[in-house]
Amino acid sequence: MERINYASGSKWEDIVGYSRAVKVGNVIEVTGTVASGDDGNVVGENDAYAQTKYIFQKIETVLARAGATMKDVVRVRMFVTDIARWQEYGRAHSEFFKIIKPCNTMVEVKALIEPEYLIEIEATAIIIG
Repeated sequence: MERINYASGSKWEDIVGYSRAVKVGNVIEVTGTVASGDDGNVVGENDAYAQTKYIFQKIETVLARAGATMKDVVRVRMFVTDIARWQEYGRAHSEFFKIIKPCNTMVEVKALIEPEYLIEIEATAIIIG
């Protein structure tokens, strides 16, 4: 099987040594993604819903590059800095997955790579047929 790495240009990709997504066969793993705009600045500062929605849009973009859609997502992992804001994160998640209903985990963490980020999301997609 062929392995294809997809970069996004994030400043951390070369520093840490990772790809935005990796596709092997029909499986695509999307790395932890934060609400970092093209300019490197946080998108939706202190807005859990806006950050979550922006992240899912970034994930949707890399999945499209890999030949997949959000309908192919089977697992989502959400790492949040304040679990009390679960409804804000959940509202954005539902906008993308209300019908699809992938497996989902939301875990509160002490901190993310920059203090302005409220959430980081990973996803797994499997292209079938």
